[in-house]
Amino acid sequence: MPQNEQWQEQLLRQFGAAKEVLLRLEELLFPSIDDVAVLSVDVNIAIVRVEVQCTATGAWCPGCGTWSGRVHGSYLRFPAGVPSAGRSVVLQLRVRRFTCRNAECGRHTFVEQIPGLTRRHGQRTERLRSTLAAIGLALAGRAGARLAHVVGVSISRSTVLRLIDALPEQEVAAPRVVGVDEYATRKGRNYGTVLVDVETRRPVDMLPDRESSSLAAWLAERPGIEVVCRDRVPFFAEGATASAPQAVQVADRWHLWHNLSEAAERSIAQHRQCLRVLAPEMPATTQEEPDPAEESFGSPWPTGHRFADRTRTVHAIVHAQVEAGHSRRAIQRQLGMSSRTVKRYADAASPEDLFTGQWQTRTSVLDKYKTHLDDRWNEGCTNAWKLWEEIVPLGYQGSYQRVRAYLRLKRTSPRPVAARPPSPRADRPEIDALTRHVRSFATMLTERQGERLPDWLEAVRQDDLPSLHTLAAGIDRDRDAVIAGLTLPWNSGVVQGHVNRIKMLKRQMFG
Repeated sequence: MPQNEQWQEQLLRQFGAAKEVLLRLEELLFPSIDDVAVLSVDVNIAIVRVEVQCTATGAWCPGCGTWSGRVHGSYLRFPAGVPSAGRSVVLQLRVRRFTCRNAECGRHTFVEQIPGLTRRHGQRTERLRSTLAAIGLALAGRAGARLAHVVGVSISRSTVLRLIDALPEQEVAAPRVVGVDEYATRKGRNYGTVLVDVETRRPVDMLPDRESSSLAAWLAERPGIEVVCRDRVPFFAEGATASAPQAVQVADRWHLWHNLSEAAERSIAQHRQCLRVLAPEMPATTQEEPDPAEESFGSPWPTGHRFADRTRTVHAIVHAQVEAGHSRRAIQRQLGMSSRTVKRYADAASPEDLFTGQWQTRTSVLDKYKTHLDDRWNEGCTNAWKLWEEIVPLGYQGSYQRVRAYLRLKRTSPRPVAARPPSPRADRPEIDALTRHVRSFATMLTERQGERLPDWLEAVRQDDLPSLHTLAAGIDRDRDAVIAGLTLPWNSGVVQGHVNRIKMLKRQMFG
């Protein structure tokens, strides 16, 4: 008997130690889940298998919500858990099927689910599911699948994307300060609108177009918006004014500075001739080389044209062979030409004699608009898209690519070497006034002194600066928003950042 009692006591101690280990495993593996008991743990070199059982007395019917404790049967589920120490973790979970006690319920039986651990048809525990979803949110599908494989979970990129798609929509508080800007799905054709919560720096919504009515409808559903940050395009101003009259509209400071820079550039371009008059004459020994751009568009035989250059090259080769004493038949065999072609090149005194009646005499739909483009180019406007938009109302029906190609040749043409033009500090009162107005506006912008804007506009109108007058008239039409932009701390910089991100994603999707 004493031996039996000693053996029983030892057995009880071992059982108590094992039970304590299992309780610690429950706390470690399921820290916030109730009604779960760990029955056993089997560990090998590659996998950890944990036998788990639910200890609840019953479950709620998902169809009618009736509590039932009548067990109909049971079976095993094997959901994957979060890996531990490089080993895969699999739960051997015995779940019960209960009979619904409500006779009117369409479900006769239902399977119990453990909140926080399993879900219907789930192959992974909720903890592993949330971990993989977080990886997917950070790295997307393909990179997320690679990282999951490193930590011990075999998963495809499509499954990672499905986990992300299954996440519930986050409840976002209604924005108080919203920024709005346009983005292009196809530049010059299709545009949309992105709206960003400026305080949280997170995108709120995207509209399928950039119409004022769409923005007005969106703002009408959110009466709590207090500030609208925008650029100075009219459709955003109209939409905000129509549906959010209580909101303060803030013009973006970067766009204001950019508009002032363009106006200052146009003013300098208008006085370029005055600066050239003050420039010293070049020495007599310096010769200006012909401008290839002028030669390309003024000569019927443009340099740089592949057909013209090829004709000049072949003409030079044929005449070199003739001067060397070769017969035309020998030249024909050597160059692989017909006798008639060799005769044409040999009889032509210069390459230009071969161009008559060919491509150089073709007319272009851009011909009658080149004068306008040249004038605007000399004024300093080199943006092909802007110049294309200028000549379309004048009747131009050609493509933007033709305008861009015409300006590209002018842009890449080397300019003649000349003496350095005089400093903008030349004795021109208009340039001095322009410098003063630009510096004054910069002070307003950096020091947030929007209350000085009316005085600045009045000072601009006192000087003979047509470009600044045009800018001042545009600012005056949107005076309240510009003053707010020069005074309040809000701006559209975060919105532009998201627009750039949209452009990056669009470029990545092209492939």
